[in-house]
Amino acid sequence: MAGNGNRNGNGRAIGIDLGTTYSCVAAWQHDRIEIIPNDQGNRTTPSQVAFTAAERLIGDAAKNQVANNPINTIYDAKRLIGCRFSDPTVQRDIMFWPFKVIPGDGHKPVVVVTYKGEEKRFSPEEISSMVLTKMKDIAKAYLGSTVTDAVVTVPAYFNDSQRQATKDAGTIAGLNVMRIINEPTAAAIAYGFYKGAASSVAKNVLIFDFGGGTFDVTVATIKEDVIEVKATAGDTHLGGQDIDNRMVNHFVSEFKLKKGKDISGDPKAIRRLRTSCERAKRILSSSLETPIDIESLFEGIDLFSTITRAKFEQLNMYLFSRCMELVEKCVSDAKMDKSSVDEVVLVGGSSRIHKVQQMLQEFFEGKEVRKTINLDEAVAYGAAALAAKLNGEGNDKVQNVVFVDVTPLSLGIESNLGVMDVFIPRNTPIPTRTEKIRWTAYDNQTSVPFRVYQGERSKARDNNPLGQFELQGIPAVPRGAAKFKVWFDIDENGITNVSAEHIGSGLKNKITITGAKRKLPKYQIEKMVKDAKKYKREDEEYMTKVGARNDLENYAYDIRNTTRCAAGIEAADKMEIEKAFESTMKWLESNKLANVDAFKEKIEELEMIYNPIVAKMHSAGPSIVELD
Repeated sequence: MAGNGNRNGNGRAIGIDLGTTYSCVAAWQHDRIEIIPNDQGNRTTPSQVAFTAAERLIGDAAKNQVANNPINTIYDAKRLIGCRFSDPTVQRDIMFWPFKVIPGDGHKPVVVVTYKGEEKRFSPEEISSMVLTKMKDIAKAYLGSTVTDAVVTVPAYFNDSQRQATKDAGTIAGLNVMRIINEPTAAAIAYGFYKGAASSVAKNVLIFDFGGGTFDVTVATIKEDVIEVKATAGDTHLGGQDIDNRMVNHFVSEFKLKKGKDISGDPKAIRRLRTSCERAKRILSSSLETPIDIESLFEGIDLFSTITRAKFEQLNMYLFSRCMELVEKCVSDAKMDKSSVDEVVLVGGSSRIHKVQQMLQEFFEGKEVRKTINLDEAVAYGAAALAAKLNGEGNDKVQNVVFVDVTPLSLGIESNLGVMDVFIPRNTPIPTRTEKIRWTAYDNQTSVPFRVYQGERSKARDNNPLGQFELQGIPAVPRGAAKFKVWFDIDENGITNVSAEHIGSGLKNKITITGAKRKLPKYQIEKMVKDAKKYKREDEEYMTKVGARNDLENYAYDIRNTTRCAAGIEAADKMEIEKAFESTMKWLESNKLANVDAFKEKIEELEMIYNPIVAKMHSAGPSIVELD
């Protein structure tokens, strides 16, 4: 079987790697999985959204203006999605962001920007939905057909709240999120395709996924078309951004020491410094040192410095060591010796760092680390393969791929002693279902609370709370006499359902764990969907206005240049065109936000001046070229 459409004739399905710093989209096209370039020809798109006095910008356009508009350019939304404002990781990140983040409803973080002269507040789901909309539009333009469905990737260590929030972002973007898949699992699928995966000999592959904002490591066994994840470990706040933060702090301190000036409170200076640090980080992957030269960084004072690879490694050794700890933990959880790992595969831009590769090679006792798959594109490639399979697209290889994923964190309920009563241990293959019998803790207990947690701490409340429900109306009996069946059920997206039933009376209750209060209520999602359509309509109207302005400007230059070059035009006519041109340029300067009709009227005014001159020249002979 081969083809570009799906079996049902509905819209196309795509795979989206929704990254912290960059996103990537892919789809089945031309009998293969293709990474889709954006309108700038780039195969990855910055996960940034900017708001200005006139428009909203997403992707490259947002990143290109960040130095001049740092407080209204939002990035790292992935680090906020599904989190509480009070989370230590959020509070730590806020220190480095030039844009404003405040607590919103249900203790959710909210970003605050100025857009078209007004203060606007956006949830992380809305910002992520804007990036997803951009990726959808990129795919739609390339595929030439409607895009309705998507497989979206998340870090393996995302909890239920973060996974559900990512699904909500997809809904706001007008996408049916067919599946949430772990990033390293998507990379393992890509590895299977790149390598052919035709071998009947099972191969143990370690996927080392070190991206812009998160780190995941996964051990998977790959045999023919079957990909079985054995274990995963990671950190949702360990990535290239943290490396940049340490470099920025270093140079802020150096500037203060050498120049006596503290630039930490100047968003523009910090943004320029961060950009230079990002560039230096990339250069140091292949060079031993690089300059950090920024003219007039702060109060007219220049920063001229250098950073060596050795200094860079010393600044970030804690982060690199943390990666190795998680690699060791993952191999141990997979119940393997490191000698059993056949291949180490790198994914994510931060895995290009020389010291990271060196430490990996040392850990695996000289085993070569491989860039077998494209570091930046592999996750989107694997997501697109799964999207094609789920949508009935692709060839037999796509349709035959089978993968088994695992849950990254343990799930359980709080016991009466406050202990974490684990129902599903971490690294259990999913989907999965577990049933246990539990009983009342007190005499004459008529209601039982079930508080659900996710994490590895022995004390339940030290873990991530996912939600709670109660069974009420239980017959009053002595302690331990009332018994319950409790079920934990994890679906293929890694989202959990918990239910309980009183044995005897049949009294039941359940909860779909979707982040409890952190999940967006349906009415909020519907409002955000409506807002997303409004902002998209505003974007389209703005681009129509820009096009009309462009048409006027081009026409004015064309008639001026044509009359200047044409022979036989009277001096008075040339002067009239020059005056009309100058008048039009002045009008454009003071009417940048005029409506489309105003631009069209100005073109008509120019035509009324230019066309009689053309007619006069035609009657005298063909010595001027008429404009289209």
